[in-house]
Amino acid sequence: MFRALAYPHLVGQPKPGDEVLLSVGALELGLGTGGYALVVAIPSRLPKDVPAAGHMVKARYTPLQTIVDGAEERHPELATATSVDGMPVVVADLHSSVPAVLAGILKARPSARIAYVMTDGGALPLWFSRTIDGLQTAGWLTGTVTVGQAFGGDLECVTVHSGLLAAKHVLKADFAVVAQGPGNLGTGSVWGFSGVACGEAINAAAAVGGRPVATLRVSSEEPRERHRGLSHHSLTAYGKVALARAEVAVPDVPTEFWAGVAAQAAALADRHTLVRVPVEGLDAALRACPVRLSTMGRGLDEDHAAFLAAACAGRLAARVPPN
Repeated sequence: MFRALAYPHLVGQPKPGDEVLLSVGALELGLGTGGYALVVAIPSRLPKDVPAAGHMVKARYTPLQTIVDGAEERHPELATATSVDGMPVVVADLHSSVPAVLAGILKARPSARIAYVMTDGGALPLWFSRTIDGLQTAGWLTGTVTVGQAFGGDLECVTVHSGLLAAKHVLKADFAVVAQGPGNLGTGSVWGFSGVACGEAINAAAAVGGRPVATLRVSSEEPRERHRGLSHHSLTAYGKVALARAEVAVPDVPTEFWAGVAAQAAALADRHTLVRVPVEGLDAALRACPVRLSTMGRGLDEDHAAFLAAACAGRLAARVPPN
């Protein structure tokens, strides 16, 4: 016996007794985030043909490509929009950082309207994320935008740039959080990881007139040395890929661990503005999160540093910057 996941929008609604065609690659690999069999088809009962609502194709030229209604064409204001007018844009490497970033923003701005812009470095269907479902149900998110090959958001956009414009002008967001979906890809090499897109997201935020804020990927419990303390992912994405200047949130905690993180982050100071962020009250904000906090299988108390760093980025974004 094992679990299998079906997306009814793509394959129809499975029923007890159905024979299904499965893709089991992720299951056989034992992936921590995506270790499910996936339903490819229900051969005896194929879904009805439904007229396409739009003509934007995502997961293009795969057997389960899906046609969505692109926001750029449905919302006329996006045809001429060029700026998000200084909206803070928080960029994070891991999907697990998203609720912690929100906790930091909402601690300072309880009524803030926040949009999640999901890139395509991890899961392509936003429907896979129980975290985002829980955050929307709790009212922590105003809406979602899926960009690139990702799909399933409240709005569908082509690029991070147009996704941020949609967050601002269609969802009326005060803040945007940009991160890939669950299931990031890494290879152990300097450049071969999906979080490289963080640097590109910083560039996109600046290109459309946003205020980029970078979330550091931090861990005190990660067994892999390259991710312990400040991850090499942050040093590469922000230190080599991001060409636009961003504010980088560095937790201001007087411990040896956090002093080490600050020393590692100093390598980014030539490109970015490092900001020491106080952490008072953020632990309580994280514990009030309406969804379970988990990163690489570790919860809040098992890797507190990972979530505290993300919450600090949210707090920094919520702060009015000096003139």
